[in-house]
Amino acid sequence: MAKIIVIGAGVGGMSAAARLAKQGHSVEIFEASNRTGGKCRTEWIGDYAFDTGPSLLTIPAVYKDLFIKTGPRFEKVLTIKPVDPAFSYHFADGKSVDFINVDLSKTCLAIDAALGVEAGNAWHAIMQRAEVMWDISRVPFVQSELSSIWKLARHKGFIKNIKHIAPHKSLRKLTSNYTKDPYIQKIVDRYATYTGSDPRLAPAALLTIAFVESSFGAWHISGGIGKLSEALEDRCRSLGVQIHLNSAVTEITTNNNSVTGIRLKDGEAAAADIVVANADAEVIYNQLLKPDVSGAKKERKKLKQSQKSLAGFSLLLGLDNSKVSGEIPVMNHHNVYFPSDYDFEFDQIFTEQVPVSDPTIYICSPNDPAMIKRTDTESWFVLVNAPRHDPDGGWDWSKGGEDYAKKIIAKLDALGLRVSERLDVMEIRTPLDLQNSVNAPGGSIYGTSSNGAKSAFLRAKNRSDVKGLYCVGGSAHPGGGLPLVGISAELVADAIGFTESAEPAARHHH
Repeated sequence: MAKIIVIGAGVGGMSAAARLAKQGHSVEIFEASNRTGGKCRTEWIGDYAFDTGPSLLTIPAVYKDLFIKTGPRFEKVLTIKPVDPAFSYHFADGKSVDFINVDLSKTCLAIDAALGVEAGNAWHAIMQRAEVMWDISRVPFVQSELSSIWKLARHKGFIKNIKHIAPHKSLRKLTSNYTKDPYIQKIVDRYATYTGSDPRLAPAALLTIAFVESSFGAWHISGGIGKLSEALEDRCRSLGVQIHLNSAVTEITTNNNSVTGIRLKDGEAAAADIVVANADAEVIYNQLLKPDVSGAKKERKKLKQSQKSLAGFSLLLGLDNSKVSGEIPVMNHHNVYFPSDYDFEFDQIFTEQVPVSDPTIYICSPNDPAMIKRTDTESWFVLVNAPRHDPDGGWDWSKGGEDYAKKIIAKLDALGLRVSERLDVMEIRTPLDLQNSVNAPGGSIYGTSSNGAKSAFLRAKNRSDVKGLYCVGGSAHPGGGLPLVGISAELVADAIGFTESAEPAARHHH
């Protein structure tokens, strides 16, 4: 079997490593930071725990599959609970609606009651369209390597069905075919931000995220979503994967367009037959590979063509309710507060490249006793979309973070959430902090955005044109978010399992 080096112990890197070790390969992970998990982590600050990366799990089946194929089942290792309501949406005029977890008909009834029957009917029609799009794209697009548009076209019925995916329509345009309702439009627009994109440019296919959420549910892992990272680390170690922390890789070494191994920051080199890179595609192709590596040319060109995803500005707030008297608003797990002008938010981020003056605010308030150490307290992870850190051509996040945090707290107070009276702990995380902590250039959460019809093909391929190099994680195909990252790991492990295995013939006996 092959000697495999994985660069980066994020969820994608560890998921691929566990699958590859199970196949019998010798696997080592080199991680630059002092911990595993990448962006997916639960952090304690004082008496409060925060999910500072993904704050919900959708399609748990992706990880259930990984665990059952590599050892003890998911349920033996982690406890998941449905988040209900899945989301609470609040609008600038005071209207609000709760989306019920895994129950489309109840969600439609809730929309009827809050926003009117026409809005409820529109959501139902949009979800039916999203289901068709998911059915068409799931196997050929999401669950297969996307090596070229031609390979995609060869899938049975794909060309015939392509009109349902509306490849030349933006998410915004597709919504407007179904409804002019401003509330429903805002809710659908938000799915573009899941991939760091602008709904006016992002492809209509992102509507599948809404279907996935409503059909497979929104889930919380007891103790925090970061528990998934811990469980993956344990699984890797139990399969014999060696994990080297504080071991930054500075080069993927090659010979005649084939990988030969890696070089570390301290100058040490390690040889490998295969390298699996769980790093941002921009880092892999523009920093780790020498400029003259021929197989990197196409990917570098794609990186130049693609627009970087937006970044996030977050606040970790520990609230102590014993500090105040009177009524305190009861929060659901996932809450979104929309501004009156959502378009202005995208203009400010992508065009003006300045912090949003009246941003959409997402608050994750997990009602999880395992995430607080004292009763009568709450830990909130507050996130707003932000321009990436780009001191040369855009916004410089090395200053101004404190003032912007104050502005957001003031808006939360204005919404009646009584934050400043209860504030016990606050930590600010700017896009620059994200860039520094997980090596995400500019603090772009998802690598490249999905702005434009070709964007899916601009993501890094799982199987690189550099022989023996594979890409896994949020900036590779099929994209960002826990389910897709888990699928990218499966695609990479399958690609390696079948192409590099020492005895391919033996596989047919299983």
